Amino acid sequence: MKRILFSVCFFALFFSCNSSDDNPLNQEPEANFYALAVGNAWVYKNYKYNTTTEAYDDTGVIDSVSIVGTEIISDHTYFKFRRWTTGNEANITFCNPNGEHFEWLRDSLGNLIDHNGAVKFTNSDFSERLVLENTWGNIYETLTTETTSLSVEAGEFSCINSERFARNEDGEQLPGLDRFYYADGIGLIHDTSSFVTSDRPSIKRRLDSYIIN
Repeated sequence: MKRILFSVCFFALFFSCNSSDDNPLNQEPEANFYALAVGNAWVYKNYKYNTTTEAYDDTGVIDSVSIVGTEIISDHTYFKFRRWTTGNEANITFCNPNGEHFEWLRDSLGNLIDHNGAVKFTNSDFSERLVLENTWGNIYETLTTETTSLSVEAGEFSCINSERFARNEDGEQLPGLDRFYYADGIGLIHDTSSFVTSDRPSIKRRLDSYIIN
């Protein structure tokens, strides 16, 4: 079977799930689970699986993310995220390309939503949602019920996580499984990117440092 890729960065552009509940204009969520505030910043390092040593090696790819402002889009306030990626001159699969990228996100009843209405993460909805349809099968994501104590370079965090996986045309779940870990009041702590045919992530991205105002 042809090797099919899926990753958090790719699917952020193509999510097809729409939010049904929106916050009124300029109204902040009561609890800022995703740390949505101008000036907040996060630095992530990317690690690639080494098939020889079976360890994850530092790729040198760094994603520096910050919230640089807010914008009104369709009568809702979105936070403008700036990502600046360096160290990916080799164009490593699943790592972000070098340079600047912008994303607009807001919190709606626990759902982190982009400006197209796609759900990037949810901290409250445990139902399985369709992420992307393909001719070979579909991608799904589900919020898990457990809480995980996760240790990364930036410290130790109590996280909730979602799992993303693929099913082929016959409904069979494929081996690839990606996880996205978020901590309350901090945001994204750790995520993975995989080939759907492999039961081991190709890239792990971990929070190296952060500034929360």
